[in-house]
Amino acid sequence: MSTVVPRTVTSPKKFIIGKGLLAQMHDYVKDFGDNAFIICDEFILSRVENEAVAGLDQNGISNHLEKFNYECSEAEIKRLGALAEQHHTNVIVGVGGGKTLDAAKAVAFYQKRPVVLYPTIASTDAPCTALAVIYSETGEFERYLFLPQNPDAVVADTAIIAAAPARFFAAGIGDALATYFEARACYQSDGVNLVLKKPSRTGLGLAQLCYQLLTENVEAAMDAVRNKIVTPALEQTIEATIYLSGVGAEAGGLAAAHAVNNGMSAVADLHKAQHGEKVVFGLLTQLVLENAPKAEIDNVIHIIKTAGLPLTLADLGLKTFVEAEWRKVAEIACAEGDTMGNMPMQLTADDVYQAMIAANAMAERYKKLAV
Repeated sequence: MSTVVPRTVTSPKKFIIGKGLLAQMHDYVKDFGDNAFIICDEFILSRVENEAVAGLDQNGISNHLEKFNYECSEAEIKRLGALAEQHHTNVIVGVGGGKTLDAAKAVAFYQKRPVVLYPTIASTDAPCTALAVIYSETGEFERYLFLPQNPDAVVADTAIIAAAPARFFAAGIGDALATYFEARACYQSDGVNLVLKKPSRTGLGLAQLCYQLLTENVEAAMDAVRNKIVTPALEQTIEATIYLSGVGAEAGGLAAAHAVNNGMSAVADLHKAQHGEKVVFGLLTQLVLENAPKAEIDNVIHIIKTAGLPLTLADLGLKTFVEAEWRKVAEIACAEGDTMGNMPMQLTADDVYQAMIAANAMAERYKKLAV
């Protein structure tokens, strides 16, 4: 008798969004433990010390701050896990960007501890997912670590996110922009979502709402983040880029856009490109593969250009196009078990290679047009 694969919607237990929430860290940690191991990006370390530690101390929550060493690798996860064990911590807190938060999730998983996440940039939907992306120590994609549950709490302090460089915020828009199109493809193919179950209609609906909020708010949200202010448009966009994108992708599934992004990790010129920036190019490749309607492509390009995201491979930092290198990208993107298999048509590495060339040509053409 064959096993029926269920459809799912999975989500963090709590998603909190508002201004000034870093100083209230104790309120969100106390429900899960009284000895916090806080993994921090270097740039936010002093701010956590100044704003969060006093409240933790006053509320009887022991704490240890540890700087994240830049790459979510097996070695870094093991180093952090050993320190968490050494300090007898019973709750893990992550404060930083996507890789920092993925490392916190991985440490919490191996240590069997609850995890509270504070994204400092809205550059990816990593905070909300039951997934960590593991890279080599030199920054190449290695594998997905599938987690048994989502984070216990995700706390989005809009004041911190608004103060981050606009490029990071834009990258989050790029990552979120692919959510609906990938979920749609996965739903059409009845593929496998990020918790290795079937995509649900609810997941597709959340992904569609994510796209709607980006379409409605991108201009005003970019005005806000470029001026480092918090507005309703900024807040709604953060809901889209962190929560709706994360939950929508997890329940709805990924497809070609993220598979191409994974392949692009093999191109040395692109190592400084943000995850969401590369996902944008992956999305353009997916739209070529789908032969998407012009009106749909027009709106996607409008969002990309309004957010100031790179359009072409040259914009992403590619100095020279080497055919063998990009055929390797296509092979990685089509590897067994990657999300290219969620596309509603059979694709070869050659199909993907040609679509990437077409996507770049399309991007060059749109680049010359007004937003």
